[in-house]
Amino acid sequence: MNLWQSVDPSQLISLSILVPFIGALLVLATGKNPNLREGVTLTTATVLFTIVLAITDYTFQETVLRLDIIELFPGLGISFEVEPLGVLFALVASFLWIITSIYAIGYMRGHNEQNQTRFFCCFALAISSVMAICFSGNLLTLFIFYEVLTLSTYPLVTHAGTEAAKQGGRTYLGILLSTSIAFLLFAVLGTYSVTGTLDFQAGGIFNDNDNKTALGVLLVLFCYGIGKAAIMPFHRWLPAAMVAPTPVSALLHAVAVVKAGVFSILKVVIYIFGLETLTDLSTTDIMLYIGAATILLSSCIAMTKDNLKARLAYSTVSQLSYIVVGALLASSVAAAGAALHIATHAVGKITLFFCAGAIMVASHKKNISDMVGLGRQMPLTMAAFAIGAISIIGLPPMAGTWSKWYLTIGALEADKLIIVAVLMISSLLNIAYLLPIPIKAFFASSSNISGETAEEAKPWSWSETKEAPLPILIALTVTSIGCLALFFYPQPLIDLINLIPGVSTSMGEN
Repeated sequence: MNLWQSVDPSQLISLSILVPFIGALLVLATGKNPNLREGVTLTTATVLFTIVLAITDYTFQETVLRLDIIELFPGLGISFEVEPLGVLFALVASFLWIITSIYAIGYMRGHNEQNQTRFFCCFALAISSVMAICFSGNLLTLFIFYEVLTLSTYPLVTHAGTEAAKQGGRTYLGILLSTSIAFLLFAVLGTYSVTGTLDFQAGGIFNDNDNKTALGVLLVLFCYGIGKAAIMPFHRWLPAAMVAPTPVSALLHAVAVVKAGVFSILKVVIYIFGLETLTDLSTTDIMLYIGAATILLSSCIAMTKDNLKARLAYSTVSQLSYIVVGALLASSVAAAGAALHIATHAVGKITLFFCAGAIMVASHKKNISDMVGLGRQMPLTMAAFAIGAISIIGLPPMAGTWSKWYLTIGALEADKLIIVAVLMISSLLNIAYLLPIPIKAFFASSSNISGETAEEAKPWSWSETKEAPLPILIALTVTSIGCLALFFYPQPLIDLINLIPGVSTSMGEN
C-alpha cells in the first residue's frame, strides 16, 4: 500500500527535498542528546526512502510529476520533473543514506569524533541537494543545486579541522567551483543562446540545423564543467577529500557527490544533446577517449597507493569514467549500462569504504601493507571487502557484472573495439589492486611477509576477532548483501532504466 497515496503526486517532489532539509534542522535542535539526534537522522532517512518509493511507483505507471517553484526569467525558472534516470539516482541515494547513517553512528562514536551534530546536519543538507538534482526539470535548477551540494559537503570534507583537512577542503572547493564557473556556467549559457530553453526533453533540445562545431564545444564544456565526474585532469579534488572521516568518503564516493557528477553528464547527454546528435559531433570521440584514458591511468595510480582510502579514491576516479564512457558511446545499450553502473558501483564501492573505516576503528590501520593477516581478527569485514571488490571488478555473482556487461555490449554496438579493450584491461587492473588485499588478509601472515620463521599455524578462533562496533558491521553486511542481490535480482532497476527515452538494454532498440 502506498503510504503517500493521499498526497498530491507532484508534492512528493517537494517533500523529497524538504524532508532531509527539515531533518537537518531537527538534528541541530536535538544535538545535545546524541541518541535523539541519531534517531531523528534514521527516521528522516527512512521517511525519505518511502517518499522516493512512492515516486518510483508513479514512474512505473508513467504518471508525469512536475513542480514549478518560481519563474526567474520569462520561460525559465526553478522547476522539477520526475523522469526514470533521476528516480534511479534518488533510489540509490535515499536507500544508502539509511545505511550510511547506521554506519556513521557506529563510526563517529567508535572513533570519538568531534562535532557530530554538525556532521549529521550537513549530511542531511547534502541529501536534500541530491534530491533536488535528481528531479531537476531544467539545466538552471540542476546548476543551482549542483553548487549547493558542493557548498554543503565542504564542512564534511574539513570535518577534522586539521591543516591537512583544511588543505583537502581548499582543493575540493577550489576545483569544483572553478570548473563550474569556468566551464559549466558557460555551457548552460551557451545552450540557452542556441536553443532558447534549458528544459530537459526526451531526445534532446538541439536540432539538425544547429552548428555542430558549437555543439561540440558545448559538449566539452559540460564534460569538464561537471567536475564531480572527476575526468582527468580535474580529478585531484577526489583523493584530496580523503582526509575526511570514512562516512564522508562513503557519501562522496557512493551516495551523493561523484554520483551527482556522472548522473548530470548522463542526463545532459540524454535530455540535452540526445544520443543521435552526439554521434554527429567531432568532440564526442575526443572526450570518449579522454574518459577511457582516465579509466586506465587512475587504475594504474591506484596500484601504487599503500594507503587504503587513497587506493579506493583512485579506483573511484576510474569507475566514474565507466559511466562517462557509457554516455559518450552514444549507444542505447551503453547508456543503459552507464545508468545501471550508478547503482552497482554505489553498493560495491560503499562496501569497500565501510570496510576501510571498520579497519581504522577496530585496528587503527590505514595502510594496506599493515593489513596482512588481518582476516583472523576481522573476518566479517574482510569477507565483505572481498564481496565489494569482486563487484567492482565485475565478476559473477556480484552486481557489477551486469553494468559492465551492458557497457561492453554497448561498445560493440557502437563499433568501438578499443573501448572494449579498455574495459577488459581495466577489469584486470581492478583485480590487481583490489583482490590481493583480502587474499593477504586471509591467507598470509606477517611472519611470511617479513621473512621471519613462522610459528606453527594455530587454528582460528572467534576469540581472536576484534571487529568494529555493531552498527558498522550491520551497514557493511547490508551493502554486501546488496552486491549479491543486484546480481540475482537486477530486473526492477533494468525495467526502470528501459523507461528512459532512447535507452534500452536490448541491442538495436532506441
